[in-house]
Amino acid sequence: MRVLVTGAAGFIGSHMVDRLLAEDHTVVGLDNFSTGQQRFLEGALANRQFRLHQGDVLDRKSLGEAMQGAEMVVHFAANADVRFGTEHPRKDLEQNTIATWNVLEAMREHGCSRIVFSSTGSVYGEPELFPTPENCPFPLQTSLYGSSKLAAEGLIQAYCEGFGMQGFIFRFVSILGERYSHGHVFDFYRQLFQHPERLHVLGNGHQRKSYLHVQDCLDGIFTALGATNARLNVFNLGTDEDCEVNDSIGWICEYLGLRPEITYSGGERGWIGDSPFILLDCSRIRALGWQPRFTIPQAVQATIQYVSQNPWLFEAR
Repeated sequence: MRVLVTGAAGFIGSHMVDRLLAEDHTVVGLDNFSTGQQRFLEGALANRQFRLHQGDVLDRKSLGEAMQGAEMVVHFAANADVRFGTEHPRKDLEQNTIATWNVLEAMREHGCSRIVFSSTGSVYGEPELFPTPENCPFPLQTSLYGSSKLAAEGLIQAYCEGFGMQGFIFRFVSILGERYSHGHVFDFYRQLFQHPERLHVLGNGHQRKSYLHVQDCLDGIFTALGATNARLNVFNLGTDEDCEVNDSIGWICEYLGLRPEITYSGGERGWIGDSPFILLDCSRIRALGWQPRFTIPQAVQATIQYVSQNPWLFEAR
């Protein structure tokens, strides 16, 4: 199968490229390298079944060229800058919602009928039900990132209904693992690298989060792709456990052998739109036989090990 992966040089996208190539698919990777890293694609670039197309999903011409011959699109390109969304609100609209519409239009024009989309558990805002299932009533949206992803989901659902496409929407918790290069685990490590004696934490440290290792994430996606022929498929992807931000700090410091002085900005949210509790009900994907292999502490430790062994990531940001 010929697959187009948008955001191919990103954290999750590059792992998806590697997995698709390992399963003998032909892959075209599209990335504008605003945050993606060519080093993540070193293995793929040595594979004759991979072609890298440097371009932007907001550029209809470039996207159309990359789309030619594709039988499935894995749409991972997005703005994942949740924390600073209120400082540039148009970025979420353009890079998450309009970009997804561009992808769907290019699929329609080129006869590609299957899409895999990386959504987020943030679309649930701050629900009253935990663990939160896919059919949970949607509360008030609390982040521009989450609302832009929810709008993109709506477009995918409408295109599946209106143009006979097949959609797979995956609502992720925070993903960790090798090639991770943004988010609070990365930020904590960078602080400790710069000044091992102190660490400043946004919020009160009691925010409760769920995390998933990137390989478990990909296992879940491929499980769903091979298990259903339904037109529209929506799956949560996460673990059945959660932890406090303070817990992740403890695991990071233990791995690094540090005991820094910790200060907090205060409040139950680290920033506007930061949900104080995220825990997803993943029974729907588990019913298909998927099980995560990594615990949250193992995922955090694998991430820190990778970041500590690749200091070039600090220069690349």
